[in-house]
Amino acid sequence: MNTNPKVDEYLAEGCGRCDLVGTPECKVHTWQEELKILRRLLLECGLTEERKWGSPCYTLNNKNVVMIAAFADNCALSFLKGVLLKDEQDILEKPGENSQSVRFVRFTNVKQIMAKWEVLKRYVFEAIEVEKVGLQVKLKKLSDYEVPEEFQERLDADPALKAAFEGLTPGRQKGYLLYFSGAKQPKTRKARIEKYIPKILRGIGFHDR
Repeated sequence: MNTNPKVDEYLAEGCGRCDLVGTPECKVHTWQEELKILRRLLLECGLTEERKWGSPCYTLNNKNVVMIAAFADNCALSFLKGVLLKDEQDILEKPGENSQSVRFVRFTNVKQIMAKWEVLKRYVFEAIEVEKVGLQVKLKKLSDYEVPEEFQERLDADPALKAAFEGLTPGRQKGYLLYFSGAKQPKTRKARIEKYIPKILRGIGFHDR
């Protein structure tokens, strides 16, 4: 099994995406043993270990297959095309309401991982086959997402904002549209829009710092 030093760094310091990196409070330290076991499982499946977006990513022929993720309340295997897996054991879940492709298996202790060891391997090998045959997830286009009326009015009234928004990547545009549309009340939608206009003008995404 070929390990990647960058993943050793991740386990020692954290993902680096928040101010807790390198501290005992980092969520990577909370799930240290669980993450190490998940790492071993994925390496045993013959995947290449890399580090992308700050976290361990396991690839096949440079294609992302599975990632390891650490959260405040759990850690998880993240199947990048999980929606295409059969999920015969009904263990996969959406990481968020609007997730189209990714599916998680979450854990809160080592025993849970060991109890599902062979099942998890089957899921990983199925994900590998999905990549080998080149299956693709049919994703919604940007045009399929609703632009809230309040945001459309701001775009129409401010050419600079419109240009900045259209200059964002499709993923960043979707992130803003989903967040703005998620507010039920017009007042809340307007407040969200005004709060994030500076970030849009800076050309950065909803989750970017």
